[in-house]
Order: sequence, then C-alpha cells, then structure tokens
Amino acid sequence: MNLSRISFLLPVLLVAFSCGKKTETCELDSDILKMDLNLEIIRGEDEFFTAKTQEDFLFLLEKHPEFAKIYLQGELYSTPDSLAAELLAIHQDSSMRELYDSVKVEYPEITELEKELENTFKYIKHYFPDFKVPKVYTFVSGFNSDLVVTEELIVIGLDYFLPATHTFQPDLARYMADRYERPYIVPMIVTALSSRFNEINPQDNTLLAEMIYYGKSYHFTKAILPCTSDQYIIGYTPKEISDSFANEELIWAHFVENELLYETNPFEIRKYIGEAPFTDAISTNAPGRLGRWLGWNIVDDYQVNENVDLPTLMANKDAEQIFRQSGYRPRPANQ
Repeated sequence: MNLSRISFLLPVLLVAFSCGKKTETCELDSDILKMDLNLEIIRGEDEFFTAKTQEDFLFLLEKHPEFAKIYLQGELYSTPDSLAAELLAIHQDSSMRELYDSVKVEYPEITELEKELENTFKYIKHYFPDFKVPKVYTFVSGFNSDLVVTEELIVIGLDYFLPATHTFQPDLARYMADRYERPYIVPMIVTALSSRFNEINPQDNTLLAEMIYYGKSYHFTKAILPCTSDQYIIGYTPKEISDSFANEELIWAHFVENELLYETNPFEIRKYIGEAPFTDAISTNAPGRLGRWLGWNIVDDYQVNENVDLPTLMANKDAEQIFRQSGYRPRPANQ
C-alpha cells in the first residue's frame, strides 16, 4: 500500500462528527455550575499602560507581587526600581501604545471570557476538588508572551489574540498563527492546565507514550469544555478533522506498517508529534501533529471501553495499558 498517495482531498464525509462524536446541541451541567466560585480577571494592560511615572510602576509591582515575580520575572532585576524604569520606557514607546489601543478596540470588555473561565474552573474543581483557582490577568506583552499558565497565575497576552486580519500579528508561521484567535484562548489554557494532572512514566520515551500523553490532554480539555468544538481543542480546521477521519484507516496503517508506536528516535517522533504545517511522512495534505490526533482517538476509546473517570484516566501512567485496553480500531471511511 502506497500511503504517500493519501489524498486528504476526499469529500467532507463526516461534517456531523468531530473527533468521532456527533456535534449536537450542548448544555453545561447545571449542578456543576451551581458551585460557589467567582472569578475576576485583572486587566493588567489597563493598569500598566495608564501608569505615568516610575513610582506608579513601583506601586503596581507591589500591588501585584505574583505578576511581578512570575510573569515579569522581577527576580532577574537588581532592584525593583530597575524593573520599574524598564517598564516605564517600554510603555512610553509609541508602537506599544498603538498595540495597546488596538487590543482595547478588540477587547473593550472581557465579561464573556471571565464567565467561560469561571465555568472552566468549576468543571476542574468538580473533577479535582483540590484544584486552587489561580489569579488571572490579561496583558499586552508586545508579542513576547502568549500565555503563561502556572499553579498561581494565568496571564493572557491579548495582543496574540487579535483577529487574523489585523495589522498587528505575532511572528509565527501562518499555520500556527491561525490558532491565535479569540475562541482558542480558553481551550489553550485548559490544555496547559491538563499537564498538572497528566501523569507519565518518565522511562517511557516511545512515540506511543507521546501520543497517549497528548490524547489524555485533549480528552481532559474536552471533558472540561464539553460544549467546545474540537477544532479549538486540537487546532485543526473542520475539513482537516473530517478528512483525517475519512483517512483514519490509512493513517493507522502507516503507523503499524512502519512500526512507529515503539519508535524512540526523537527526530522520528517529532515528525508525528511536533508542530508542522503538515505530516509530510504521510502526505503534504495531511495536517501536522497526526500522532496527537491518533492518541486522542485511542484515549477516547479507552475511556469508553474501560469506563474510567477523568481523575483515574489522568493518573494512569501506563501508555501501553491504555493502548491495549482501548480496543482501538480506526473508523472505516464510510462511518
């Protein structure tokens, strides 16, 4: 079988499916949403861009110590005054001011984003009661940082999430920049948060282990954001998703025939896991990161087959067990 001839130009056969699930009217769990949790996102860009003097910046550094320490990396500066002086110079730059003004036009208020994140944190606490809600800031970084996600702090660089048609754009390849749109913000945050719960076996350095790791991450994100389209979770277009399912048997055959699951060469693994505009080992028309996509399918099948809850799934370090017990089989193109 010559898998290099996979067309990925098949008709959209699965428009009603997203990663194997029907797209239906979705409602969040009302019992989970009743949880007592209130979130306020701090508009860091407003506070920092309205500061006028070095003393104003020193005040803000004291007011937001976790932001100063984690995001601004204040400990790298000899004194708080030196950091405040640098911030003053940056925020007086005319191009930074113009970028800030552009962000304010696109994000005059963030009520919807606040509600999405509040619901997100309620879902995480439902599954993981010990989860502590981090402080959340927005900021304008001058395209230095898109998202910072730690246990204490989340910072959203809103300049990264301007519309694709905007004059200001991050210095990213187009296939990656396309994922920096407003609907991707919360899924990106949740996928980053998933690593806190995603247990691994550090001795397992196979492609399969990488596939299962990412599969668990995407499964976690879908469980926390059940009404979010899969395209915003994995970053494929709807056509890329449907074409991948239409060619799933051929994709899986490529992995099996080339004995890829237990590959440990990092250069080979990167072909199927790493960021790329396409998976050229299979086809230049195939989307990149197909190993992650396959891992998601395997993990979904494992969860259904074994009926495990989300904490149990995320705590399972055994990628081989997950694969074996998933009963994974690629979906025929006509399903």
